Amino acid sequence: MLKRVLITQRLPERVIDAARDRFDVTTRAAQGGLSADELRWALRDFDAVLPTLGDMFTAEVFDDVPKPRARMLANFGVGYNHIDVAAAGRAGIVVSNTPGAVTDATADIAMTLILMSCRRAAEGERLVRSGRWQGWTPVQMLGLHVTGRTLGIVGMGRIGQAIARRCHFGFGMSIGFVNRSARTLEFPATRFNTIQDLAAEVDILVIATPGGDETRHLVDASVFAAMKPTAHFVNISRGEVVDEAALVLALENGAIAGAGLDVYEHEPHVPDALRALDNVTLLPHLGTATLEVRENMGMMAVDNLQAFFDGKPPPNRL
Repeated sequence: MLKRVLITQRLPERVIDAARDRFDVTTRAAQGGLSADELRWALRDFDAVLPTLGDMFTAEVFDDVPKPRARMLANFGVGYNHIDVAAAGRAGIVVSNTPGAVTDATADIAMTLILMSCRRAAEGERLVRSGRWQGWTPVQMLGLHVTGRTLGIVGMGRIGQAIARRCHFGFGMSIGFVNRSARTLEFPATRFNTIQDLAAEVDILVIATPGGDETRHLVDASVFAAMKPTAHFVNISRGEVVDEAALVLALENGAIAGAGLDVYEHEPHVPDALRALDNVTLLPHLGTATLEVRENMGMMAVDNLQAFFDGKPPPNRL
C-alpha cells in the first residue's frame, strides 16, 4: 500500500508527477502556510509531509498530536527554521531539507541585489517608469562602483562561499567573513572575530546565515552603526536574522548608503517605512525562483522521502 504524503504547496509538475509515481499524494490547493488546524491534520492523517517555508511545525504543534501518523517531514528548501527539529525528533519524526540545490541560484540573487543596490538600479527603474527622467547628466544617480571593493560575508557556508567566489573572481573584490568555524577557501579571505569588526571594514555586507533562534537579530543596530556611510547591506538568508527596525533607521538616517533585501522579518509583510525608501531594493523572496532549481529542490525532497520509506537514511536528514 502506498504511503500517504501531503504536499503543502503547489510545486512544479515534474515534482508532483514523481511523487505520485511513488506515493499516494494529496496536494493542497491553498496558498500560504498551513493553518493551525491543517498542521495538526497533516501530522494525524498522513505518513509524511512535504512542507515549505511558512508551514510552522512548532513544538506546540507536535505536543498537540502526541501519536502522529506522520513519520517524516521532507522540507522543500534548505532553510528549516519553521520546523522545530528537536520537537519533531521527540515525536519520532525525521526531518530533511534540500541543500546544494539552492546554492548557485541564491548566490545569483545576492549578486543581483549587490549590483542593484550599489548602482541604484531599482531607483533608476522607478524614475524611468514614472516619466520624470529628464535624460543623461554627468552627476545623475551616482552609485558605488563595485569592482575592487571589499565584501563582507556573514556565514561562509555553501551559499556564502558561492557569493564570495563570484565577487572575488568576477569583480576582483577582497573578501572578509565571520563564521562559527574556520574555513579552507579557494580564494584569499580574512576571518574576523565579530560582525561589528567585519562591518567596519567592508563596502558591502552580505548575510548568508541560517535562520532560527540562534541567529535572530544577529544583525542589529550595533552592526549598522559600525558600517561606513557609503556601505551597502544585503540579506538573502532569513528575515529574522536582521533587526528590521534598526535597518530602517540606518537607511533613513544615512548611516548606510543602501540595502538589498530578498527576505523580511515578518514575511510577507514589508513595513511601510521600508517600501517608502528609495535607497533599498526589495525583492519578493526570489532566491531560488527558477524552474530548474525548484524542480531540483522538489526532486531532492521526493528522494529523501523515498529513501526513508525504503528503510534507508535520507540523504539530507537533519
